[in-house]
Amino acid sequence: MTDPYAHGMINHNPYAKKKIVTARVVAVLRGTMDKRGLSLIAPKSRALRRSEIHEIIVTDEKQAGPGKQVNHIGYIAFVEIIEGGVVVTGDFVRVSTNNSKIGTVVGFDETHMPNHQNIVIFSEKITTGEDMSIGLNDLVLFWRED
Repeated sequence: MTDPYAHGMINHNPYAKKKIVTARVVAVLRGTMDKRGLSLIAPKSRALRRSEIHEIIVTDEKQAGPGKQVNHIGYIAFVEIIEGGVVVTGDFVRVSTNNSKIGTVVGFDETHMPNHQNIVIFSEKITTGEDMSIGLNDLVLFWRED
């Protein structure tokens, strides 16, 4: 079988509509790395099911995207999915701590699968969950404005 993303067969956003994916923070993270070596997978989307735990990581690397490697990162949080759905590169990420957008999804890394997936977001500035004063049980939303 051929992965349509890896072979460049999908060159548009196939999602006409999708619901907001909601998660709850279960662990707030601290720390940054300069040479992490995350390998973002080719697919631009992942289906996230209720009760799954995933990690949110931020990068300031402008070229970050599916199929790329990411090195400069900050650790944000582990989240439990409470309303599942599909998360796609380009989705915005908002945390209820201060109700502000913290970044945009640029890809997914499967280093720790099947335990959890790394959801990598882009932001102009590297930060951490601790630096953002994210709290346990804060809500995290993944959504698209199209």
